[in-house]
Formats: sequence, C-alpha cells, structure tokens
Amino acid sequence: MCEEQDGVNEACSVMEAVNRISGKWTVGILLAATEGPVRFTELERHLKGISRRMLTLTLRNLERDGLLRRTVHPTVPPKVEYEATDMARELHSALAELVGWARRNRANITRSRTGYDDTAGELVRS
Repeated sequence: MCEEQDGVNEACSVMEAVNRISGKWTVGILLAATEGPVRFTELERHLKGISRRMLTLTLRNLERDGLLRRTVHPTVPPKVEYEATDMARELHSALAELVGWARRNRANITRSRTGYDDTAGELVRS
C-alpha cells in the first residue's frame, strides 16, 4: 500500500495506473470504447471468453476511475452505452506508443532473453 509523503508519490501513481489497465479485459474494452459508444452485448461479443460478471465488474471499475462514461437511454428495455472519456482517449494514445515500442524492440528482447537464458544455463551446469 502506498502512503503519500510530501505530495503525490509518483511511483504509487504509476503503479495504480498500471494495475488498472493491466487487467485481462481492460485494454480490449478501452479500445472498443474509443471507437465510439458501445453497448454491453457488443462488448460481450467482442471479448471472447469474458463472463458477464467479469465484464460488469471491469466496466464498473473503468467508470469509477473516470475512463468510461455510462449512459442509460430511457427506452424499453433500457439501452446502456459505454464511451471512452477524454482521459481514456489520452491513455489510448499512450498505449499506442507502448505498442509501437514493443513492436520495435521485440527482436531485441528475444535476443536478450536467449542470451541471458544461455548464460544462466551455463552457470547452472558449472
């Protein structure tokens, strides 16, 4: 648990954000919601394997954190839509940068892992 000392603890702020977006379904939901308003059933179809309960919990957490806006339209049955907030759109841009970094460095990471594993294996055998 992070405690605030002398203002905002930057490491805690980053960890809270990473913990929120690192959920299994979060990025998929945010990507869908940044394309425009999306309904619960559309998300359910889009995210293969997600349970209704997990989708509900994830949507609530994203709404609570201010990343999604939930709108209930007064129809019968009620129509509920979820839309990305400006904060989520900003996050989307940051995630796009991260994806670009991962793509650019995939081969380097693989080489580094292979070299490390080979060296670690030699140390174990010694």
